[in-house]
Amino acid sequence: MKLLLIGGPRFLGYPLIEAALKAGHNVTTFNRGRTNPDQFPQVEKLLGDREQDLSALTGRSFDIVIDTCGYLPGAVRQTASLLAGSARLYVFISTISVYADQGKTGLVEEDELATISEEEVEKTSSPREISPENYGPLKALCEKEVQAQFSDGALIIRPGLIVGPYDPSDRFTYWVHRLPQGGEVLAPGSPARPVQFIDVRDLAEGTLRLAEKLETGVFNFTGPDYTLTMGVFLEESNRVCGGNAHLTWVDDQFILDEKIMPWLGLPLWIPASDPMSRALGATNITKALSKGLTIRPLAETVRATFEWDRVRPSEVLRYAGISLDKEREVLEAWNKK
Repeated sequence: MKLLLIGGPRFLGYPLIEAALKAGHNVTTFNRGRTNPDQFPQVEKLLGDREQDLSALTGRSFDIVIDTCGYLPGAVRQTASLLAGSARLYVFISTISVYADQGKTGLVEEDELATISEEEVEKTSSPREISPENYGPLKALCEKEVQAQFSDGALIIRPGLIVGPYDPSDRFTYWVHRLPQGGEVLAPGSPARPVQFIDVRDLAEGTLRLAEKLETGVFNFTGPDYTLTMGVFLEESNRVCGGNAHLTWVDDQFILDEKIMPWLGLPLWIPASDPMSRALGATNITKALSKGLTIRPLAETVRATFEWDRVRPSEVLRYAGISLDKEREVLEAWNKK
């Protein structure tokens, strides 16, 4: 099949291209050419900024389009409109953040979506202006644009937290970087709290598997395919990374009082008092599993992320997590308490 990837070899794009090439597809990418431009020399590379110039796509036809970088409904509308009639399937990578009730346990694909006013949409003219508050509603509008242009050929994938090698956000990598350093490690909240995420390679392979079948509809993509708790996640990650850390569990309110931000300050942690902690730990993926989504063992995800992280430059800017000094300060205060 002829496959067009809107986006490049950065995080999700990398395993998507690998999987598509391995399956024998002809792959074309469309992006600005700024990230890893020399990767995959066998791939046709079209250059352009989707928000300004789509001319490189004019007159081209593809079997499958996979859009990994649609954030603004106007830009998605233009892309989908241009490709309508010249592609059989448009795959849009969305997010579970599209749901209106982020406090619901067991979110399913038919649940109500978040909304946003036209005024707020108009205020957001660049992906750089997207915030945690409007990210989900804007993605929901992007989905509708794709479905409007590809009424019989839209496949919407709604991932949870995407993790694994080449993740630039450090929202998972923080733990596989911190645990091998050993010593006392601040473990947030309750070890019994459910957590969910999906390995970027499982997301890529599962998406391609559905696309090859020309599957349409909406699918939640996260994992694992069992109830994983924060305690099991940290213990298994510690084991895979060398087993040198000692976990000290600190309750939610104490961490909040220490001015540590949920999610970014201590990744995967959202206080139990926040309704989002329920949705992000128990989204329903039965539909995706029934169509062939597979989830690799946790140890494989941790090990691959650890191996990638250990060769990153020591001076790399890390976007999530707390410093060792802050962790030590909080643990000393907690142990005195």
